[in-house]
Amino acid sequence: MTTGDSSSPAHPAASLRKIFKSALIWPALTLVLLIALNLGFHPGFLGIRMLNGHMFGAPIDILNRAAPLTLVSLGMTLVIATRGIDISVGAVVAIAGAMAATLLAPSASSHGYPVAVAVLAALGVGLLSGIWNGTLVSLVGMQPIIATLILMVAGRGVAQLLTAGQIIPIGTPAYLFLGGGYLLGIPFSVWVAVVVVIGTFALMEGTALGLFIRAIGVNPTATRFVGLRMKAIVFLVYVFSGLTASLAGVLISSNVRSADGNNAGLLLELDAILAVTLGGTSLLGGRFSLMGTVLGALIIQTLTYTTYSIGVPPEANLVVKAAVVLVVSVIQSPIARFYLMSAFGKRSIA
Repeated sequence: MTTGDSSSPAHPAASLRKIFKSALIWPALTLVLLIALNLGFHPGFLGIRMLNGHMFGAPIDILNRAAPLTLVSLGMTLVIATRGIDISVGAVVAIAGAMAATLLAPSASSHGYPVAVAVLAALGVGLLSGIWNGTLVSLVGMQPIIATLILMVAGRGVAQLLTAGQIIPIGTPAYLFLGGGYLLGIPFSVWVAVVVVIGTFALMEGTALGLFIRAIGVNPTATRFVGLRMKAIVFLVYVFSGLTASLAGVLISSNVRSADGNNAGLLLELDAILAVTLGGTSLLGGRFSLMGTVLGALIIQTLTYTTYSIGVPPEANLVVKAAVVLVVSVIQSPIARFYLMSAFGKRSIA
């Protein structure tokens, strides 16, 4: 005997089906579980205290560390939505930081360039990198993974050439504020990430550009036949990815007070891809979620914090991260969702 029509919107099973179909439910649930795990080991995990007008605590530290990853992941989201990939973002982070540090460093002939010039030059590096990738992918027709692999390898070499293979310290207070300063008690890097997220969301959801990107990802051939300027949009998407990566490079170099052409941004492209995947964006293109990407970046950083705080050896961090991503990705698959919805549907029958 049934308790009611399971297709009715008011039926509990129907409500659960809607929840399971939501793109944000699984990354949100994963983040909640990680927070609960931390609370189990450290009851004061969510505690925030004020010191000299600045907020301190694990949540603030996670937000601060997640800000650069969020920026890189936003650019990666739009690239993946067009059926592309950008594995050069880590190298762009290194080049941007190296460029800024090189310009800020005093020399025999000058006391260093102004902070504004250094930041603009770093962003210019990202702009040029995006133009390079976009040209190879959209105009030359090269496979995205090959095009960005070229810059991934060459860019790391360029960063090491700029730093002469050394770690360049940064001591300019105004530049250090960008990644290590506070505004209204909150890390300035968090404000930067929030502004970029809001701006990107407004652009994608408030204009037709988001619809065009989704259309390209679903069927690039059809979008070309209907007159959509697909090459121009794909080109701009890679430019945006380069800019967000260079901005992340500024924040990272500012936060660590140095530029390291060899290690800065190392494997960051993998974390960005993981964040995008955890957020529910399809690697096949067409479907993306900016808010899901933000949650994915927070998951990656919270997971990193968790592994260290509960005593997991640092060398096992990547293994734990891969295991969590595997579980969440499997749960997000259409087959897993089908079985979950079927199971709850059966429970609704008395």
